[in-house]
Amino acid sequence: MRAPAPARPLRPLLVRLAPRTLRGRLSLVALTTAALLMVILTVVFNTVVRHRLEREADDTLRTRAAAVATTLDARHGRVRVLETSGDRLLDTNAWIYAGGRLLERPPSGAGQLTGAADDLAAGGRRACRTVHGPDTIRLCAEPVPGGAARATVVTALDLAPYRSSARTLLLGSFALDAVMLACTYALTRLAVGRALRPVRTMTDQATQWSAVGSAERFAGRGRPAELAALGASLDSLLDRIRAVLRHERQLTGELSHELRTPLSRIVAELDWWHARPRSDADTKASLGVVAEAAQSMRTICDTLLAEAREGVTTAPGTADVPTVLRRLAAQTDTSPSVRVAVPGPLTAGVQPALLERIVSPLLANAVRYARTTVTLSASREDDGIRIAVTDDGPGVPAAFTDLLFQPGRRADPGDGHGGAGLGLPLARRLARSAGGEVSHDPGHGPGARFVVILPAG
Repeated sequence: MRAPAPARPLRPLLVRLAPRTLRGRLSLVALTTAALLMVILTVVFNTVVRHRLEREADDTLRTRAAAVATTLDARHGRVRVLETSGDRLLDTNAWIYAGGRLLERPPSGAGQLTGAADDLAAGGRRACRTVHGPDTIRLCAEPVPGGAARATVVTALDLAPYRSSARTLLLGSFALDAVMLACTYALTRLAVGRALRPVRTMTDQATQWSAVGSAERFAGRGRPAELAALGASLDSLLDRIRAVLRHERQLTGELSHELRTPLSRIVAELDWWHARPRSDADTKASLGVVAEAAQSMRTICDTLLAEAREGVTTAPGTADVPTVLRRLAAQTDTSPSVRVAVPGPLTAGVQPALLERIVSPLLANAVRYARTTVTLSASREDDGIRIAVTDDGPGVPAAFTDLLFQPGRRADPGDGHGGAGLGLPLARRLARSAGGEVSHDPGHGPGARFVVILPAG
């Protein structure tokens, strides 16, 4: 026997039917709240109306009973009906009782209504009752005051006009509710749309500004408190995005700056090898230079990318300072000459690749501006290992000293050199990431001297 298929859960269906936008959801909440309030008000209003119409019917019946009572004479111990010119009108839907005895009844009085009138008159007090049948009839009993004999008048009234009025009011209430709900939904959507328009504008602006790292911000634009808080959050996010983009541009510039030298060696070596036929020994030597330059490029990429990912170089290591300085000097095969002056063995508390990347921009900068000689010296100091890069060039202009380590700044952009102004900031940033420092010695002259301080290994 096949088991019945499980009923589909209601909650996923409601989730699928729910509006996707905040504007639609707020409009739906407002519509639901207004509908609930309208239902409550409609029920209360129509209940009050029905009670009010019932009281009006009772008042009408008592007024008729009082009019009928004026035709009765109960002064001499018995009840007597006086004849009047309008007695037929007064007798319409009216029963007259003396004690519990029926004296008169309507000519067309039905047995069911007469029985109900008898029950009301037997009570001997003011009372009303509704009889439900083909028609809904309201009966009220009214004792006649002031006579020696007890007399009671019971009058009847058809409630059809009152019920018709109540139904008309109910239908009118439903129609009004429908119009009010439609207006509520439309006005809510309009109001919420206008309220959310600044949010859409801010979203578009944030998307545009974040793509280009713009300095535009949302603060101080006279927005409401809620949007001001949102603007502050977006400003913080834009600041972080701008910092990331700036760091990305900085890393790209540093990579291109550092890779340019070994790439230039590879290009120059290949041009030299292609200039004329070479022997096997020349080819082997050229391949060795190319391999060394390629390995240098790989080391540069690994070092800079690791520092960019971690922010601080945490990998432990030690570097033999004389070996690293001699290798850097050997790679500089152009004029001026590079001299290494290290009195003895020295060990720095950084990886050899990182030491190369710190000293290499300083050496390239010194070679670019030196006239005859560049000196690489190292010594042990109280604060660690001190490495000095000295040249006999024109030195650093005094007006440019404060801008030396700002990325992209050069003392003379038109001096014929192809530098991008990134080497010195890179050297300082890498040295600081390892717990060291790079600084310019303003007291040295002639020429320029840059000092590197690194932890001892």
